[in-house]
Amino acid sequence: MIPQDVISLKRDDEPIPLDDLRAFVLDYSKGEISDYQMAAFAMATCLNGMNFKETATLTQAMMDSGEILDFSEFETLAVDKHSTGGIGDKVSLVLAPLVATCGGLVPMISGRGLGLTGGTLDKLESIQGYRTDLSSSELRKVVSDCGCVITGQTERLAPADKKLYALRDVTGTVSSIPLISASILSKKLAAGVQGLVLDVKFGSGSFMKTESEARELAETMVAVGTRSGCRVEALLTDMNRPLGRSVGNALEVAEVVRTLRGEGPADLVELTFALGARMLAMIGTPGDDDALRTLLADALYSGRAFERFLKMVHLQGGDPVFVESPRELPAASTIELLPAPNAGYVTAVDAEKVGRAAFILGAGRTRREDTVDFAVGLSDLKQVGEPVAKGESLGRIHANATEHLEEARTLLASSFTIDNDHSEPTDLIKERIKDLNVAH
Repeated sequence: MIPQDVISLKRDDEPIPLDDLRAFVLDYSKGEISDYQMAAFAMATCLNGMNFKETATLTQAMMDSGEILDFSEFETLAVDKHSTGGIGDKVSLVLAPLVATCGGLVPMISGRGLGLTGGTLDKLESIQGYRTDLSSSELRKVVSDCGCVITGQTERLAPADKKLYALRDVTGTVSSIPLISASILSKKLAAGVQGLVLDVKFGSGSFMKTESEARELAETMVAVGTRSGCRVEALLTDMNRPLGRSVGNALEVAEVVRTLRGEGPADLVELTFALGARMLAMIGTPGDDDALRTLLADALYSGRAFERFLKMVHLQGGDPVFVESPRELPAASTIELLPAPNAGYVTAVDAEKVGRAAFILGAGRTRREDTVDFAVGLSDLKQVGEPVAKGESLGRIHANATEHLEEARTLLASSFTIDNDHSEPTDLIKERIKDLNVAH
């Protein structure tokens, strides 16, 4: 295999011999192919795409570049969920302990946010002491003890993906569907999961802006994951409005705690149950979708899932006081209400503008090495369909740097549309994608 031949074939939109593509990726992970060669390949892929077999080979090679975890000795299958990310998306923090409470095994490898808001790891690190850098042996110990873990990618897990992801971030090649698919699936498959449910979002607050783009990504990941021997399904979900009522790291953890105590917003609970039911079906839990949702509801409203979350936090070094009493979480120095300019009904909340407001306050990062402010963000957001009186609060702004407060205030105000006529929110879950028949 000659690296420049692989690059040239992709540049010219010609098929690449699969053995050569695999060798190219593995050699890159070992440092035998330079970053500039891989950058050229990534750009060619971004421009010309990949066929199905190439995407599957890329995924398998990235998975095989490092350690592969094995949970076969456990009595149940290892299952996981992945979201393509959105404003206010804190589902993982509720879902992992909830599915574990119902008998699932959930080794969840998560990431940090890059853009408008923090990622799952950023949210959890607002809990003092919580470790997101577990070794493989520590990860297995936590899973064995409580059925779930949420941690970051280890150095030995899909290292080719880790190198390529950092390169894509600085070369403008993040948006390639084959590269996105291979990145997500290689990590999940290397983590030993045998079932995976994808939450593929579309809309203003999502990476994929249109439903058709999200469907293409979902179909690619379902097909490639299935070819790799994993049970994979996807839900297409609407991210034109924020999920839940809080956006910001510690603020979202506080909302997670309320949800695990049975007091969560309806949209967050609905999406968690929908994803959780599919995960339980994958491990063979008996019952139809309604029965599985009932099982999840019992685990949630009985408080058992909250106790499981507490145990996971403790096992990963976090101080449970921050969960038992969310008032102990990082808090902003300035909190102000955003008054409604007129009475009526909330008919739209622009998720992207809400996310940008949180970003301006310091809840997100521009570069991977940037730090996030755990305390800042937005809370108590009004949702689509709710009535509002003139001067009533549309949400709370939590800020530490007041020089950005006015800009955040203006953005947040412009995200709300208030009309005289009532309108119900559109369906959160648009489509379920599974069992695709793709020519191999």
